[in-house]
Amino acid sequence: MAAFSAEQWVKDLPNHPIFNKLREKLDSEPGRNDRGVSKNLTFCLGGDFFIWDDATRVFYTTNLRQLNLEENGNSGNYQTLLCINPPIFEVCQVLLSPTQHHVALVGLRGVSVLELPQRWGKRSEFEGGRSEINCKTIPVAERFFTSSPSLTLRQASWYPSETDEPHLVLLTSDNTIRFYGLKSPQTPAKVLPVSQSEDDSNVHPPVRSYAASLGEIAVAFDFGQVSSTPRSLAIPSAKKQSFYPLYILYETGETYLCYTSQLNGVSLSKLVGPLPMYPAAEDNYGYDACAILCLPCVPSILVIATETGTLYHCVVLESEEDEETGAVQKWTHGSEAVPALYVFECVELELTLKVATGEEEEPQEFDFTCPIRLHRDPLCEHRFHCTHEAGVHSVGLIWVNKLQRFLKANEEDKDSLQELAAEKRCIVEHILCTRPLLTSHSAPVQGFLIVSDLSLGATMICITSTYECILLPLLSAIRPPSPPLLCSYPGPGSISSPLRGLGCSAFEQHIRNILVRSSTNPVVLKSGDKDASPPPPECLQLLSRATQVFREEYILKQDMASEEMQRRVKLLTGQKNKQLEEMTVCREERKSLTEAAERLADKYEDAKYRQETIMKRVKKVLGSLQSQLPILSNSEKDMKKELLTISDQLKHLDNCIKQVNMKMEYQKTQVDRDAPAARSTVSLNAHQKKVVQDVLREQGQYIGDMMKQIKDIKNHFSF
Repeated sequence: MAAFSAEQWVKDLPNHPIFNKLREKLDSEPGRNDRGVSKNLTFCLGGDFFIWDDATRVFYTTNLRQLNLEENGNSGNYQTLLCINPPIFEVCQVLLSPTQHHVALVGLRGVSVLELPQRWGKRSEFEGGRSEINCKTIPVAERFFTSSPSLTLRQASWYPSETDEPHLVLLTSDNTIRFYGLKSPQTPAKVLPVSQSEDDSNVHPPVRSYAASLGEIAVAFDFGQVSSTPRSLAIPSAKKQSFYPLYILYETGETYLCYTSQLNGVSLSKLVGPLPMYPAAEDNYGYDACAILCLPCVPSILVIATETGTLYHCVVLESEEDEETGAVQKWTHGSEAVPALYVFECVELELTLKVATGEEEEPQEFDFTCPIRLHRDPLCEHRFHCTHEAGVHSVGLIWVNKLQRFLKANEEDKDSLQELAAEKRCIVEHILCTRPLLTSHSAPVQGFLIVSDLSLGATMICITSTYECILLPLLSAIRPPSPPLLCSYPGPGSISSPLRGLGCSAFEQHIRNILVRSSTNPVVLKSGDKDASPPPPECLQLLSRATQVFREEYILKQDMASEEMQRRVKLLTGQKNKQLEEMTVCREERKSLTEAAERLADKYEDAKYRQETIMKRVKKVLGSLQSQLPILSNSEKDMKKELLTISDQLKHLDNCIKQVNMKMEYQKTQVDRDAPAARSTVSLNAHQKKVVQDVLREQGQYIGDMMKQIKDIKNHFSF
């Protein structure tokens, strides 16, 4: 059997024939993706890695587990999934359905759905391992996009239900969200206008362009966690069913809400918004919003991204009744409570590296903007990733657990509130930089995914514009720890060691806080022409910036941690010496206490012996005094009565014994006289014999008991 190595596939995947083939096509067709648009053309299904080749309109797939096997002959195998009806538009994103049976091919001018083939065979490959497979392809809203050449697709997503019919949700540039089912892909199952005007049917194209110039257009949406029937919003035919909140983001930064359900077809509630944001800001928390993401945790956390690289982490909670009730009534046409967004923190992403132009000059501020894509992390619900034209960032929200504990408390816990307020903010990692400087050429990533199979390791896969595969491990500090094993729980009789508590001390957390880096050096890729090298000034700026980060974020913080540890060692050494002195004093006191205890034990034994002697003398004196009294005591009177009673009982027993002896002699004579006749004439059956034996046994036991009582009485009274 072939050996299995969890790190072999990390070495083999970057040099896989799939990427060699893609790089060859890229060299033969220069100029592809010149617009600098970040794409996501990869996904992972279990252990299968998929990548879309937009030039030939095919999927290439290989199994990552097979790369871990030592059989080198199968390490370069891959399968090609062909489209029966290939899309005619450029694909910018691929989306795997919640049922994992369909893949959506999303572009600016259309959507197609590819149905994954069946698996069978020894290795569970598609159609038994055939090299090329024709796959059913379903165009979605093809006539709509063909008849509307000016419309573009802003975002597409699968409806999050895993049990109902798969539906695609499309947001187009006409401020409309449409739901399409795969059974009727040309006709929308539901249409939701998201225009901010009262009557969208009367809005003309010039008015729409004016609204777009003001930013009053929907740019992104995302589904939240499943919830029960909302009390504040009425949905037609709402029974006991599950609803998915749909958060819609506008370019102005405003967020709207709509509840969706798919029990008997797609049903929608009335659009509510904009949701109030607290604390209020004059600029409404920025502009040029481009992406929204709802993290799968309780309470829901919305991440709103802008093109300037700003991220807002908003906690979705019930809004207070006394906060802007007039505005809430304007949105919902009633006094029902609606959710509110409480902005917990604001994060600035470093899209392009900020470098200093001189020794005493501050870093220059560039007005670099680009759209940002937000990706969930399948391994940790408190972490998400950002991909854009300039690279990849990872963000971990380490304050979510404390927020959940604070919200679960029945009463207001001021200590938890202060601890939450003092909690350090999220951890931002600059993973990959494809455009280090503003003057660099654009080199957006072509694919991004997180391997969710833990047997392969927590790994991030990034595909660059030159189809270079970069694999990076994920930090375990952000990922929540694994649950403890059953064997780690102490039993009822087990004693835990005090050394177990030293690993989670406050000092260790203090050192961790010192070593936390506010900025990192990402993996910098050479963008643009791969044969051209950056000019020396840019190289010097990048080198200076990397040196500065290493000095400030690594060396200085390690020196601070070393000083803290040395100070801690001195303190612990002093405490150790003090404790050793106290232990010496305790040993001397224990020795003296032991000697005193021995003396007290000897005195106790002497006192106990004397006490017993005195008690015996006292008993003798009391007995002699009692015997000299002229009258009987109560005890003697009781004993006299008992003796008289026993005498009467003895007489009665003596008479009974005499009667028994007489009866025994009489029966004996009768038996001796009638014995020959009984042997000859009387015959007993088994039952009669058993009855006679039982009677004789009872009589014998009775006689034996009486004899024993008589013997005891004689011994007692010495007759």
